[in-house]
Amino acid sequence: MSRMSAAARARYDGSLAEAGALIADGRNGEAWPLLETAHILSQPWWRLHVQTHWRMLRLAVRDRDRREITGQLMRFVVAGPGSATGRYPRGNTGRADVPATQPMPVPDDLAALLVP
Repeated sequence: MSRMSAAARARYDGSLAEAGALIADGRNGEAWPLLETAHILSQPWWRLHVQTHWRMLRLAVRDRDRREITGQLMRFVVAGPGSATGRYPRGNTGRADVPATQPMPVPDDLAALLVP
């Protein structure tokens, strides 16, 4: 895929920044949906996709959530190759509570940002 659009990048960066602020404030549960948004936006770009899973892994460790840690470790390893080859489950939120290979509907607001 080509470069991420400026609008998509702004939403991606904003989601990560807002998630980081919530985590710093101890509001981890509120950060997860923002990381999920960043994940959906990052999937076509391997570096951003891996970066998002790294942040998800760090939050899972902070939460001491063994299931999420295990899921994020696996996803961290496969995210780059999946994005690089175009074999990623479009719309998947990236969390351990959904199968790593399950495509999911992309929310309309995010789908509009992902149009080339």
